[in-house]
Amino acid sequence: MYLFETTQKHPSLIVEPQHFAALLFRKIALLLLVIMLSACNSSGIYQDKNFNPPVYFGSHKVSQGDTLYSIAWRYGRDYKELASANGISPPYTIQLGQRIRLDLRGKVASKPKKTPSASHKKSKPVKSVSKNTSTAKPKKQTRVSTKSKTVKGVNWHWPHLGQIIARYSSAGNNNKGIDIAGNLGDSVVSAANGEVVYAGSGLLGYGKLIIINHNQHYLSAYAHNDRILVKEGQTIKQGQKIAEMGNTGTNRTKLHFEIRRDGKPVNPLNYLPKR
Repeated sequence: MYLFETTQKHPSLIVEPQHFAALLFRKIALLLLVIMLSACNSSGIYQDKNFNPPVYFGSHKVSQGDTLYSIAWRYGRDYKELASANGISPPYTIQLGQRIRLDLRGKVASKPKKTPSASHKKSKPVKSVSKNTSTAKPKKQTRVSTKSKTVKGVNWHWPHLGQIIARYSSAGNNNKGIDIAGNLGDSVVSAANGEVVYAGSGLLGYGKLIIINHNQHYLSAYAHNDRILVKEGQTIKQGQKIAEMGNTGTNRTKLHFEIRRDGKPVNPLNYLPKR
C-alpha cells in the first residue's frame, strides 16, 4: 500500500517500511552479483587455447595455409573421416575457398578412390602468403635422448628433455598435451618417424606449429616454435631437429607437445619413454 501527500509544487511518494526494506534487499543482492561477476572476468588467469572443442555441425571454408590435416586438428576430428565425408582422395588436395563438411551425422559421401601412387597420404596445402612462419633448410639431426618406447607400432622419443610444466588433462578445454620448459632457440626434435603434414601458424593458440603424421592412426604436434625448419610433405626421422623452441602464441618459452590417435588427444606420457 502506498500513501501520497500533496504539496503545492508536486506530489511525493511515501513507501511503507516493509516495502522499502524488500526493495533495498533486492538492490543489495543485485549489486553483490555484479561485483562477483566482475571479479571472475578480471581474474587475469592466462590459459592457452591449445585445443578447440570438437565441432560436429556446419562446414569449414578453406583459407590460405590450410591442409586437410590442420582442419581435422582444429576441430578434433580424424582426417580420414573428413576425407571420406567430403569425397576427398589421397593425396588429400583441397582448394582455396572450398567448403569442408564437418557434420558427419547424415549421409556420408562416397568413399574416396585409392590411388596407386599414394603410398604416403599427403595433404597438399593451399598456397600460403603468410609472413609469420619462417622456414629454413633442416640442419643435421639432433638427438635429445637415446631412449625410445614402441607403442602401437610407433617408436616414440622425447621431443625435448626440459621440465614438464603442464600435464595432459582430458577435462573440458584443459591441456590436451604436455608443456615442456626450455630456452629460446632450444632444439625441438621429431618424436617418431613420419611425414610433415602441416607447418604454419594458422591455428589459433598454437603459434608456429608442426604436425607430423606417423601412420594411419597417430599424429604428433609441436607448438609455439620460434623457427620452423621443415616443410610440408617432408619425410622426417625420429630425433631429427624440426624446429627451435619459442613463445609464439603463448606467454612464455616452451614446447607444447600433443599426440592424437584417430583425431582424439591422448596422454603423451603414456607413449613416451620414462625418464
